[in-house]
Amino acid sequence: MTHDPRSALLRAALDAAARGWHVFPLRPGTKRPALHGEQACPRTGECASGHAKWEQRATTDPDRIRTAWSRAPFNVGIATGPSGLLVIDLDVPKDKSSSDAPCGATTFAALCERAGQAVPTTYRVRTASGGEHLYFTAPTGVRLSNTARTIGELVDTRAWGGYVVAAGSTTPAGPYEALCGPEVAALPDWLCDILRPVPKPSQAPSVAVGGQARRYADVALTAEARNVATAQRGAREAALFRAARALGRFVAWGDLPRHVVEQALQEAGETAGLTAAECRSTLRSALNWSITHNTRRRDAA
Repeated sequence: MTHDPRSALLRAALDAAARGWHVFPLRPGTKRPALHGEQACPRTGECASGHAKWEQRATTDPDRIRTAWSRAPFNVGIATGPSGLLVIDLDVPKDKSSSDAPCGATTFAALCERAGQAVPTTYRVRTASGGEHLYFTAPTGVRLSNTARTIGELVDTRAWGGYVVAAGSTTPAGPYEALCGPEVAALPDWLCDILRPVPKPSQAPSVAVGGQARRYADVALTAEARNVATAQRGAREAALFRAARALGRFVAWGDLPRHVVEQALQEAGETAGLTAAECRSTLRSALNWSITHNTRRRDAA
């Protein structure tokens, strides 16, 4: 029997939509959206009130899906935000010659072990590159966005503002294949704590930055250290990670010396029951990320 790629991809799109996942077409054989860009927008139909991007145009409507996939063998994109999904992307090293570099799955498993948690069992998809996508139901009341290396090297996430390539799609590098049954688990609380956006300090007048900023930083340091020291088993790693991310911005802005933050959180983590090595590893990665992403103070011009 002749294999019909268009029919197979249509089934993949309809299957995803039947699960409540919002899909949109990707260019045949690629991971790039097939929808028109803003410059070529006709300002008609869905775009009558202004250009609608792929996240707004993704759909679960079977008729719209059949119409779209009748035109070409499009790969299938899943808009994670509208679908209520948080997908963890466990990638593999791009440099194949570096055999000792840990892959995203190894890094993620180590994080789970340090947190005293098992690697979550959920719907998984093998990607064309040999990595994995772990699908989770996003929590209600929390708007999670994409992250890059927040959890660890080669570990990214897709939520609002992001999409993943669905199982059944194929690129020149290989197919996307489901690895297990269809059940999608809820995102564990300890992972949600790590991924939850760090609260931003209230905007203060720029003339008052100096002393007030340092006092605010000192108060934040005391509060975060207390939160880590009193964290319960199973939440200690996440509490330390979030504290380091929150305080890293003060290091980047010059309000707190890095060694002061590291010492306070190291002591708090060990008080909570983490080993010295676990604290150092978590602090290093979380502080490095936060400092890199907070190079400019919010009230700077």
